[in-house]
Amino acid sequence: MKKVKLDIVGLSYSQTQSGAYALVLGEVNGRRRLPIIIGAFEAQAIAIEIEKMTPSRPLTHDLFKSMAETFHITVQEIIIYNLVDGVFYAKLICSDGKNTHEIDARTSDAIAIAVRFNSMIYTYEFILASAGIVIEGNDFLFLENMDSIAKEPDTESVGAASTQQGFSDLSLEELQQKLQEAIAEEAYEKAARLRDELNKRNAK
Repeated sequence: MKKVKLDIVGLSYSQTQSGAYALVLGEVNGRRRLPIIIGAFEAQAIAIEIEKMTPSRPLTHDLFKSMAETFHITVQEIIIYNLVDGVFYAKLICSDGKNTHEIDARTSDAIAIAVRFNSMIYTYEFILASAGIVIEGNDFLFLENMDSIAKEPDTESVGAASTQQGFSDLSLEELQQKLQEAIAEEAYEKAARLRDELNKRNAK
């Protein structure tokens, strides 16, 4: 099965779910983006590492890295390997130099660990084909103010998993126009919901 390499291209407050954040992964050397809704704690853990900030005490993911390094275990890569009912599934590919093991993990935790080990992030082509959105032009990494990240109950799903409120009355042409506008504004979560509404209409 073909793997596709991803980079983190965006992290922002979710427009649809209170206390959650939208993590946007981008296809390397491509124009597809994969929006994932994650919890505030995991968003904070990812942002802190990207910004090279040092918390006063180790976060859970920092503790995992310290323990792994103590026992000479490295995280070679993480793979987002499935998408079921709007929920992504991921695994860590770990090695002690002799043996390689796969460890199941929530996608947000896997990515928070990946940025600490500088590990590659991959997904499969069928996931990008079904949940990815295509952008035009360039985008950039944007991080919310760290002070705004509160500890709220988290969720972990494709950005399109929430209900397509307000889209049912739009025509196909209007949906297409709003999709292009959302992509241009880098509102990937909204774009994912519009894309799913279009797919649902086209499937009828």
